[in-house]
Amino acid sequence: MRKIKTVGLLGGGVIGAGWAARCLLNGLDVALFDLDPEAEKKTTEVLDNARRAYKQIAPSSLPNEGNIRFAGSIGEAVEAADFVQESLPEREDLKKSVLADACQVMGPDVIIGSSTSGLLPSRIQADIKNPERFVVGHPFNPVYLMPLVEVCGGNLTSSETKENAMTFYGSIGMRPLHVRKEIDGFIADRLMEALWREALWMINDDVATAEEIDDAMRFGPGLRWSFMGTFLTYRIAGGTGGMRHFMEQFGPTLQLPWTKLMDVPDLTDDLVDKIARQSDDQAGDASIRELERLRDDCLVSVMQGLESRNYGAGEILGKFRKRLQEGDR
Repeated sequence: MRKIKTVGLLGGGVIGAGWAARCLLNGLDVALFDLDPEAEKKTTEVLDNARRAYKQIAPSSLPNEGNIRFAGSIGEAVEAADFVQESLPEREDLKKSVLADACQVMGPDVIIGSSTSGLLPSRIQADIKNPERFVVGHPFNPVYLMPLVEVCGGNLTSSETKENAMTFYGSIGMRPLHVRKEIDGFIADRLMEALWREALWMINDDVATAEEIDDAMRFGPGLRWSFMGTFLTYRIAGGTGGMRHFMEQFGPTLQLPWTKLMDVPDLTDDLVDKIARQSDDQAGDASIRELERLRDDCLVSVMQGLESRNYGAGEILGKFRKRLQEGDR
């Protein structure tokens, strides 16, 4: 894998500017192209926010910041790049056209990562030169802080490209997640989309307001999801019987009208076995009681962090702590 010193960015919107900030604050040089006449202003504002955040994360150990150059053309942005990240609007035709132009200028072994949130990589890479070096690298906003980047190759993407892309993303403080099977929306967006669709129904049916729906998440399951996700949380809910007991106890609720999304797989013995086996692998040697203590410690850490901002569950914790200190129980 070539040493990455300069990153070429195609697209300078919210995501592109976020990539610029993450790369620059990790000591890499950036060349960014965007037709928006305010791209430089907007990127500078995002970079200021990123600097503010990074000073809280690592105030004394950040590398020297890289240099940014706002390119006047696609070719100018990629001609000297060691890695290219495309963050254009979600239009397949636009991405294919711009990348085709870029490939006429950039080196044949330079990896192209696409920030697409759901378009299939096989379709985007179909008409570009050296398609084996194309891969999806789907980040989350703000890119300079959120660690997840979903890495998904197309039919023509080489294994080496996927491995090298994941290595690069990891080197700038991200958590690459290999999406092994090409699928619309990848993994995280499909989960978020299911939640979003159900939320829209609840507003449509006057079940809850936007604020009430957000409160249900940020004071409830959202806190646990930040460190354990769905399956490990449900494993604990199954008690000492683990995930298999949880599936036996709560599996039948999938047939109840708890959601508009009623198309669910049948809980066959094979599927339950598969889920239980994967849950066992995920938990490793940790017992349910050990996982409970880990959960509790993480919840305390998250809520104490929020308390320092007097926001969300941290605001509730602060009020509770104050009542305890005042003796009002």
